[in-house]
Amino acid sequence: MTVREQAPGILDPNESFSDMLSHALDILPVALVLVLPVIAVGAALLYWVRRGSLTTTMTVLVLVPIVAMLTGVLGVSGFMFNATLTTMSLVCLLVLLVTLPVALLLGNAIARRSVWEREARERERAAEASRRELVAWISHDLRTPLAGIRAMAEALADGVVSSPTEVSGYANRIGGETRRLSGMVDDLFELSRITAGALRLTMSQVALREVVSDVLSAQVPVAQRKRVRVLADAPTAPIVLGSNPELARVVRNLVSNAIRHTPPDGTVAVQIGVDGGDAVLAVDDACGGIPDAELGRVFDVAFRGSAARTPSQSDEEQVGGGLGLAIAKGLVEAHKGRIDAHNHGPGCRFEVRLPLAAV
Repeated sequence: MTVREQAPGILDPNESFSDMLSHALDILPVALVLVLPVIAVGAALLYWVRRGSLTTTMTVLVLVPIVAMLTGVLGVSGFMFNATLTTMSLVCLLVLLVTLPVALLLGNAIARRSVWEREARERERAAEASRRELVAWISHDLRTPLAGIRAMAEALADGVVSSPTEVSGYANRIGGETRRLSGMVDDLFELSRITAGALRLTMSQVALREVVSDVLSAQVPVAQRKRVRVLADAPTAPIVLGSNPELARVVRNLVSNAIRHTPPDGTVAVQIGVDGGDAVLAVDDACGGIPDAELGRVFDVAFRGSAARTPSQSDEEQVGGGLGLAIAKGLVEAHKGRIDAHNHGPGCRFEVRLPLAAV
């Protein structure tokens, strides 16, 4: 084959630029007829895999233009291979071998980042919803004792009550509401430290049985006023690595929550044991159980559950801001432990697992 006798559709490098341009315009319709079906098939594949992985989509995006270009070149040449066409085909295959792995890696990287960003947005939305719910609950709970304090203070100031007995009663009730407000503020401060990651624990070896004993000594009088029995069973004395004040708060929140939701003449049972490398603290109440739909939310901020778990309380036993279990969960996790809840017997069981200290 001479220089001028070449495969149809292949441009002659010896031609002038105008002749090459004219030749290219002549073969353009043929190339489009060959390429457009490939592009259409590629578009159909993209539509088909649109809900699949990002890696698959990137692979199709890389393959479609390379296959379309190769199809067009082979088509306009009439599949008559010469040195130029063979070189071009090899170059296309080389580009495919290089770009396809890069596309797969890029697709995986983008997919991971997309998943991370989506999860981050979901966490942010959940945190914002939790904050709004917390503000709503706390606003309501702060308003109630404040209104009582204001009313009783105005009654004392206006002389509505004058006898020493009534004045003493009003003062005691104001003191009780003030302590309740102080406890709620402390809970809010503790929860804010946990959620902000500002909680700093002074770790040491802590005897879990002693922590539970100290908490029960303070909680038993509260239980007796409500006619609730508190039983403790600690056949072992596990030592955990933790912060004594924070662990005491975990136990206090769980025990006070159990007493609050146990009806009169019911029983709250506290058990301490060891399971493998964990110390186990279990607090059982007699609340009647938690609905399955609510079990996954008992540790949410400001969650109080259904009416079955929030019976009416006396003024001295008013339910707080619904932060106790959320704080307990945050403190347990800060100790690299786990806490969960499930129905057990006549009520539910809150179980805490903490890693044993290395002796």
